[in-house]
Formats: sequence, C-alpha cells, structure tokens
Amino acid sequence: MKRVVNPLQVSRFLQVYDQAATRKGVKLSIGFDFHEYVSITGSIPTKGRTYPIFRPDRSPIESGEGYWLVGVDKNDEVVLVEAARLYDLSNSNLAEHLETLRFFYAEPSKHAHPDDRCICRAPNARQITGKVVYHGDIWVRTDFRGQGMPKIMTGIMRGVSLAMWAPDFTCGLAGRWSVEKRVYDVSRCEPGGSIVVREECGTA
Repeated sequence: MKRVVNPLQVSRFLQVYDQAATRKGVKLSIGFDFHEYVSITGSIPTKGRTYPIFRPDRSPIESGEGYWLVGVDKNDEVVLVEAARLYDLSNSNLAEHLETLRFFYAEPSKHAHPDDRCICRAPNARQITGKVVYHGDIWVRTDFRGQGMPKIMTGIMRGVSLAMWAPDFTCGLAGRWSVEKRVYDVSRCEPGGSIVVREECGTA
C-alpha cells in the first residue's frame, strides 16, 4: 500500500527543527547537485573525505534520488553537512546491497578495489527492502558540537525524506563510539551493520 504523506504536517515538523537551528545561529539550506556537495565538503579542512556513496565519480545519484543539507553561521561559513540518497531495494535487501558493494559504488567491478569487502552482521538488515533511504556523511564544526545539532539535523533529514519519498525504511551507519555516546537520535540500533575493509571506505 502506498503511504500517504500530509504535506502540512511535514511542513510543521520541519519548521520546528529549522527554528531550532536558527536559534543556535545556523541557517540551513537543501541542495541536490552532488558535484556542488563534494566541492563544499572538500573545502572543509577538518572533515574527512566524502565516502563514495555521495560522490558522483563513484556512485552517481539520479535527479530526485538524493539531496544534501548544509548549515552556515552568521559569516556564511559552513558549520554542518549531511546527505541522503534513496535506494530501490525492491528486489534485494540492505545486507545484500552492502555486501555486494553496490551500496557504495554504482559499478563495484570498476571502482572498488579487488580486495574490497563488506560484512553485514546486523540481524534485521536482510528484512530491510523496498524504498530505503540512507542518511550519512555527517559533520559538525567543533564549536557547534555538544549543542544538540545532530538531533536538529536528524529531524530535518527525516522530514525532507518523508516528504520526497515516503520510504519503507531509513537507515544510517555510525561508529560504535557515537552509538555509545548517543550522539544521534535513533529509534533502533544494531551492531555490525557494515564492516568495510579498505582505506577509501573506512570502517563504519
């Protein structure tokens, strides 16, 4: 059954988090050009390289299947970034998509190293199918950390993803330390979602 999204409710939901960001001195904006996103993130000296998931040279995102969030301070300097993309896993599941490396690369045989491997041990990952949204590449500038920015970012991303796609599932990959410190506002967390071996992807 197709999910029906109430635009007015989503608008009110987003407004709450947008106003919360404004009170903290952050102006949020949404973009769809991932060449621009990589240019923005590449100019942030303290942020690691954006993973292939959101890099057009490794995993192109079709129009309408991805977006990104950027927040700037009063000087128009970037203080936070995050991105999202939609996967159609109608004939697959999250675990398989991760382990075949198609989660990371459009063409694993072309862009992945021959030794690249991904192991998914999350118990319910094989039940995650249909329209699946991934939120990731989160970065917050040091002076804005500890102020609840990830919660605001999560709220905005959830609202926008719901309005655009009404997904069956929304997921993310987080380091164990961030889970233990409850950095993100998540309803469910399972260990071993993605164990990636190769320097370019890192371990998530």
